[in-house]
Amino acid sequence: MTATMPQVLRLAHPNFTRDLDATTDELHSLIDLAAEVKRNPGRYSKALNGKALALLFEKPSLRTRVTFELAIQQLGGFAIVNEGRIGVREPLKDVARNLDRWVDGIVARTYTQQTVDDLALWASVPVINALSDMWHPCQALADMQTVRERFGETRGLKLAFVGDGNNVASSLLLNATRLGMRFAIATPPGYALPAEIVAMAEGEVEITNDPVTAVRGAQVVYTDVWTSMGDEHEATRRLADFAGYQVNDELFAHAAPEAVFMHCLPAHRGEEVTDSVMESPRAVVFAEAENRLHAQKALLLALLGTERSL
Repeated sequence: MTATMPQVLRLAHPNFTRDLDATTDELHSLIDLAAEVKRNPGRYSKALNGKALALLFEKPSLRTRVTFELAIQQLGGFAIVNEGRIGVREPLKDVARNLDRWVDGIVARTYTQQTVDDLALWASVPVINALSDMWHPCQALADMQTVRERFGETRGLKLAFVGDGNNVASSLLLNATRLGMRFAIATPPGYALPAEIVAMAEGEVEITNDPVTAVRGAQVVYTDVWTSMGDEHEATRRLADFAGYQVNDELFAHAAPEAVFMHCLPAHRGEEVTDSVMESPRAVVFAEAENRLHAQKALLLALLGTERSL
């Protein structure tokens, strides 16, 4: 007797260009699926059989590129990588309409959100945002998986972000509040999250310029580089502006006793975080990095998977 294969989660939205392309229920289901894939990777080894994805990278990458390539291969598909600016040699709408005749999906790491949105507008295959200036949804998905692994649940926890109100902070705000977490962010004046993004939160948000206030009692303390790719011309000024926002042992001591430290990486040790915090047993940064693989497998299954293969 042949066992019936359970159906793969399917996202209602055809793309994943930003965090809110997945509903709150779908976000929970994606994390469930990521955990299942992590436990039983062989069960999904043929889910993308015969499918090809184009990986477009305008920005350098270690974790995003390696984990997406591995995820696609380990699900039975294959990836074609192209580096360089999109829409320079030819119009972006032409790039999209070439690719959708060759591949089954597009993963794009871009300088602007508009590039991701335009790819989704013109391509007839799913488009996944692998990082833009506004959002980093794949990172946040893996982060939420990591938090739930560590604490067993997310509801009632406090996540404190210290540093720049950037794309990572934006995605964390949306996902943390949708999963029942309190979100606190401490930024220097002039670096706050845009008001329109804060308005999208579905839960409690605390905005401050004081890192101690943000971190106090938090179960998760998170930071990112002070100067993101594309902002290198501001590096000197940012080093001065963020001088009081380093996550060090003194600041971390204000968090809850069970608190963990998270960072999307790469980390500039000695700037936004000290080596002692990075190497602390309470740091889960490499668990986060590992979970990029599993969370992205779940996302690929939800957008492109055909069946769970035993």
